[in-house]
Amino acid sequence: MVKKIFITILLFAYSYAFKAQIRVYSNEFLNIGVDASSLSMGNAVIANITGVNSGFWNPAGVFKLDKQLEVSLMHSNYFSGLAQYDYLAAAYKVNDSSALSFSLIRFGVDDIPNTLNLIDANGNINYNRISYFSIADYAFLFSYSRMSKIKGLSFGGNVKIIYRSQSDFAKAYGFGFDIGVQYHLNQWYFGSVLRDATSTFNIWIFNKELFEQTFIQTGNEVPENSLEITVPKLLLASARDFKINDKINALIEMDMAVFFDGAHNSIVKFDPVSIEPSLGFQFSYLKNIFIRGGLTGFQIVKDINLENQLILQPSIGIGFSYLSITFDYALTDVGDLSIAPYSHIFSLKYSFNLKK
Repeated sequence: MVKKIFITILLFAYSYAFKAQIRVYSNEFLNIGVDASSLSMGNAVIANITGVNSGFWNPAGVFKLDKQLEVSLMHSNYFSGLAQYDYLAAAYKVNDSSALSFSLIRFGVDDIPNTLNLIDANGNINYNRISYFSIADYAFLFSYSRMSKIKGLSFGGNVKIIYRSQSDFAKAYGFGFDIGVQYHLNQWYFGSVLRDATSTFNIWIFNKELFEQTFIQTGNEVPENSLEITVPKLLLASARDFKINDKINALIEMDMAVFFDGAHNSIVKFDPVSIEPSLGFQFSYLKNIFIRGGLTGFQIVKDINLENQLILQPSIGIGFSYLSITFDYALTDVGDLSIAPYSHIFSLKYSFNLKK
């Protein structure tokens, strides 16, 4: 039954293919990332990430839970508090070799004034006619992870359902899949994720009755219902763990994001393929205190003098773990070209066993 439903949805989506809009930056809120510890490492965690937060980054690592159940949550503000980003996830260890997880992500801007009805029928401005609405993007991720019969090798995947709401004006419904693997050999970690493996489809539906007349009067183009496609991208990663002494450990990871759309402004480009690197490191003391840093978002842009300039997104963070609770903090730069670039991110993780 489930297979038939999936095939029906897939055929329905492809039936719109000739009218679809292939967007390089669609569902961009999913590229921000979750978990302050991962964000502080410049998102370079595909190879070494484990536990509940793996459901987002690499589902192959979900089964590596410290205890039977893990819960994680995160809250952050972007653009001086204008946008709110929230994340909640839970993972359950089915047995010693498999686990399930569920993740919920919301990225939204609230209390936006609606001035479409500001002027009444007599041409008078009436501020009491102003209402407020929210624009929010939601993602629901259902992940499964399993250890293979090959020592150190694990694999996993997730199904993601997208819901994007622009109040009563427009809504979008989407779905997609991610597939990931991880391999651990001695002090080395390797990982790979194929994001949007079959492409991710968003079906947009507009309620034109609410704004069509205003758009026509102001000379704006009235949008039509459409299908939005996010093409796949490949993430490749490797990491190494260093034991400095009995108390201090270090970890360094390098990730490569490979795009196939030919439109990303990456520093490495082979039309239509482009590659964007990211680098992260972590120092841990007794596995209780963590210091992290990372670099991502490498791009070549032209400055005011039309000369090439390298920009990047640095990040730093700290973490504390005590018993079953882990607290992490990250300070990130969402882009050197942003007016309010720096964002403070906090996340909390709790691990525990269920009583039999």
